[in-house]
Amino acid sequence: MCNPPKFKILVVDDIEDNLFLLQTVLETEGYEVDTAINGETALAKVNDAPPSLILMDVMMPDMNGYEVTRQIRQNPNLPFMPILMVTAYDVMSTGNGLALEASNFIRKPIEFDVLLTKVDNLLRGKKEA
Repeated sequence: MCNPPKFKILVVDDIEDNLFLLQTVLETEGYEVDTAINGETALAKVNDAPPSLILMDVMMPDMNGYEVTRQIRQNPNLPFMPILMVTAYDVMSTGNGLALEASNFIRKPIEFDVLLTKVDNLLRGKKEA
């Protein structure tokens, strides 16, 4: 009996403690997790080996999550991948994240049961597509 393939999730955040926490939670659930400390590193990793899903912090220095998402969506060589935006804002600006085809968003502080449900739903939708 073979095991189903693991989904690979790229977590992008400029705060190392956040990366560690999210990586730990996701790996505990059986996901393969890679991390990026900034938008430039995230883009390089996405271009090199596209993940199944990206968990993207909105507020990062130099290149914010909106800009990283925009660049990913404009690359015709990348297959569609779900992007779950992480924000401290109460409401996501449709002029920024969702209009740029972010798949969904989650607010900080993150409720891990909500995070895992959204990740599962996005990955299941991708698998069915």
